[in-house]
Amino acid sequence: MSVQVIADDAEALAVAAALAAEFRAGASSRDAERRLPRAELDKLSASGLLAVTVPAEHGGADVGALTLAEIFRLLATADASLAQIPQSHFAYVNVIRRQGDAEQQKFFFAELLAGRRLGNAQSEAGTKHVQDIRTRLQPRPDGSYVLNGVKHYCTGALFADWIPVLARAVDDHLHVAYVPRDAPGLTVIDDWDGLGQRTTASGTVRLEGVPVPADRVLPHHLTFEGPQLHGAVAQLLHAAIDTGIACGALAEAAEFVRTKSRPWFESGAETAAEDPLLIQQFGELALRVRASEALLREAAHAVDAARADLTDDSAAEASIAVAAARVQAASAAVDVASALFEVAGTRSALNSLNLHRHWRDARTHTLHDPARWKIQHIGRHVLNGARPPRHGLL
Repeated sequence: MSVQVIADDAEALAVAAALAAEFRAGASSRDAERRLPRAELDKLSASGLLAVTVPAEHGGADVGALTLAEIFRLLATADASLAQIPQSHFAYVNVIRRQGDAEQQKFFFAELLAGRRLGNAQSEAGTKHVQDIRTRLQPRPDGSYVLNGVKHYCTGALFADWIPVLARAVDDHLHVAYVPRDAPGLTVIDDWDGLGQRTTASGTVRLEGVPVPADRVLPHHLTFEGPQLHGAVAQLLHAAIDTGIACGALAEAAEFVRTKSRPWFESGAETAAEDPLLIQQFGELALRVRASEALLREAAHAVDAARADLTDDSAAEASIAVAAARVQAASAAVDVASALFEVAGTRSALNSLNLHRHWRDARTHTLHDPARWKIQHIGRHVLNGARPPRHGLL
């Protein structure tokens, strides 16, 4: 694969906009047919976008959070499933940046610049809670390890070159093992049957005696022992996806009303787009979307500011700003995607048009982690000055 190396933020945004326009054309049919986007992901790899956070000293563009969030927003306006797939990719690039030693960084950053994709094997089902990780990393006499466990919701794993696996070592500390997709004992099962984000292939990963060299294991627990942006960056990308879904739903609703909807007879309008009540509703929906976009930008600026001067306080401010953006974006995505049907009219509910994919994607993606706890942490910060916890989900 011939892979472009992106030079700076401006080029990254231009490439993302061009790819979003291309991916939008087939998004509805891919969703309706559950046709997995292998060709599209290969184009994403070849574009160089998956390497834009590689540090400059390793040959990357090292773009900021503002640019990265906008890349995800653009992609999600076109295809929310496709935008979701690389979210974990960038989260685990950040682990390499923070916890990788010089040789690990040299190796993996070269892999990224060559277009390699990271998946994820993080969440587990049937455990007490989301941080009850039972996958184990057992040491061997030669210093290497063996992985055993079962992971669920493994977005990107089916399409990955490397699968980062979250596991506990014998000391119960969290580590990330970077495992090749074709490693012996590793099986990726395409059993995802979510009502939305149908083409993310977020299925199951089974790990049965998977061998892992020592230099492919990173001490992720150290990430949370000081001020960190791991959770803020990961959640920022989720907020960007939700914002993109809201943007895409609003744009498709407007196009439908302009070209297909009929005016209500009592309005006296010649076209639906001239109906004053519809105009009012679109104005209100646009405010929801604009608020989401503004909070997303504010959160990204806070992350970039914290990255330039990382302290307990700057990290806390970034996490709170991202939490606010995520709450707003999640609400807007679900509400705007639902309102699409109200403003567009009866015909918009036809299954053949597949306009419901926006709501299905929003409703599915916003379940990733609960907004109610983000509001709790925002309130505690405002009222009592409490810093949010360092658990990677805020």
